[in-house]
Amino acid sequence: MGDPKAFLNIPRQEAGYRPVSERITDFSQVEQTLNTNSRKLQASRCMDCGVPFCHWACPLGNKQPEWQDALYKGKWKEAYEVLSSTCDFPEFTGRICPALCEKSCVLKLSCNQPVTIRENEAAIVEAAFREGYIQVKSPKRNGKKVAVIGAGPAGLVVANQLNLKGYTITLFDKDEAAGGLLRFGIPNFKLDKNVIDRRIRILTAEGIQFKFGTEIDVNHLPEGFDAYCFCTGTPTARDLNIPGRELKGIYFALEMLSQQNRILAGQNFPKDKTVNAKGKKVLVIGGGDTGSDCIGTSIRQGATSVTQIEIMSQPPVGYNPSTPWPQWPIVFKTTSSHEEGCIRRWCLASHQFIGKNGKVAGVEVEEVEWIPSPNGDRPTMKPTGKKEIIEADMVLLAMGFLKPEHPQPAKNVFFAGDAATGASLVVRAMAEGRKAATEIDAYLSK
Repeated sequence: MGDPKAFLNIPRQEAGYRPVSERITDFSQVEQTLNTNSRKLQASRCMDCGVPFCHWACPLGNKQPEWQDALYKGKWKEAYEVLSSTCDFPEFTGRICPALCEKSCVLKLSCNQPVTIRENEAAIVEAAFREGYIQVKSPKRNGKKVAVIGAGPAGLVVANQLNLKGYTITLFDKDEAAGGLLRFGIPNFKLDKNVIDRRIRILTAEGIQFKFGTEIDVNHLPEGFDAYCFCTGTPTARDLNIPGRELKGIYFALEMLSQQNRILAGQNFPKDKTVNAKGKKVLVIGGGDTGSDCIGTSIRQGATSVTQIEIMSQPPVGYNPSTPWPQWPIVFKTTSSHEEGCIRRWCLASHQFIGKNGKVAGVEVEEVEWIPSPNGDRPTMKPTGKKEIIEADMVLLAMGFLKPEHPQPAKNVFFAGDAATGASLVVRAMAEGRKAATEIDAYLSK
């Protein structure tokens, strides 16, 4: 490393977010950036620890110490080359990845100040675009054709990897543009859609053919392809089938999030079909990242109040002995959306939706306790009998997604990403995409 002792005297410095009072008035990205000198100093903190647990924790197997060193020395092109050797689209992961690598950094263990790996990654790829290091490639074709179904993170990676190997790729997607949940799930304030469009232009120039508005059934495959890869994600959201579910004003999280992103892209929706929180008391059911995205979107739309409830217990603050380093820590997390103003509550089970004139007006909830299992199995939920009604004239269900079931496929049909594993992280979907591309290449090379 260029400065093996930098971690001793240079503290962790995050770019941080734009002021709350400013960012809640628009959908622009909330995260700021550091200047080049500060970013190089942050890269210098990588301590040449000998056993890079960051590499171990990353589903893509990114070689963080190598590109941190290149970044610190100002070798931006080399840093990008090392980074892109394992990560197809670091402009995505550099913005929205929860950074499993940072939680396993040795500096996380020693002083709770891990290297700013994710932000450094974003800086490297942005420099690569700015300086022209990313050039359109013209792979030599091998005469074989592959259909990729689903243009989300996994599908884009499969298409990119196989295209660079010489396969002729057609990428089908049921939506009107590429990106999957990157475009139609993650809010613009976390990922500007111009970042996606920039990459799609490159993939198109490299020969990938995109066919939008086309839904492909695994039982009715388009002809003319040597192999097929389904990367259709987890399209079915987990529902909450309790009394009153039919009331108006109750939506799945993606109904709001996808529509808001489409509106920002210039689409119009009839007033009676618009999912908007303006002037409403919003209740978000589900404590994960999707629920957090609903909070930030509701605030920007003008909600009068936002409450988020979760059936599980509140995680420990700071440290959880059940998930010790270098595991991903299950601890209390505050997102940028939480900072913008909402009430958060835990250990609440929803019993019924309360209606008025056919519209939701509240939710009856009951406090529950979680009894630990003596043999380490899943804890048991125990109702306490303490019930109350939380007022709400809009309810957003953000309780995750159901793993899709697929029929036994033909030998030339593959699955990747959430379609194969169930709902997970973008970085894991991308890793699955690389794995599937390798398997397809091996199959077609026999």
